[in-house]
Amino acid sequence: MTNKTGDPLCPLPTAPDLSAITQVELVPSPAPGDYRAAMKLADEVATKRLGEFMLLSWYDRDRDFESPQHASECHQDSATPGYVDYGIHHGATLMVDIEQGRFVFFYLPVDL
Repeated sequence: MTNKTGDPLCPLPTAPDLSAITQVELVPSPAPGDYRAAMKLADEVATKRLGEFMLLSWYDRDRDFESPQHASECHQDSATPGYVDYGIHHGATLMVDIEQGRFVFFYLPVDL
């Protein structure tokens, strides 16, 4: 179905726009054993790139856990997970992806 202008009434989900966010992908060896080890690696990258920073949102695929908690509940049929949407719309400028989505962290620089 389309509207009067020919646009679909229910547009297909699209991938999130991460064009304003620096994306760093890490595949460390050895692999981090858990979320805390992964966060330590990601925080080191954030410190080097941003100086002072705030961790806005994150995802741990091992435990299928995200922060902010339950952010994806309203995104069930969306191509954008809640933790990604939260990072994008709260000013993240850096995303650190460890092991192709195993752990993902979104950071905001803090200007002092």
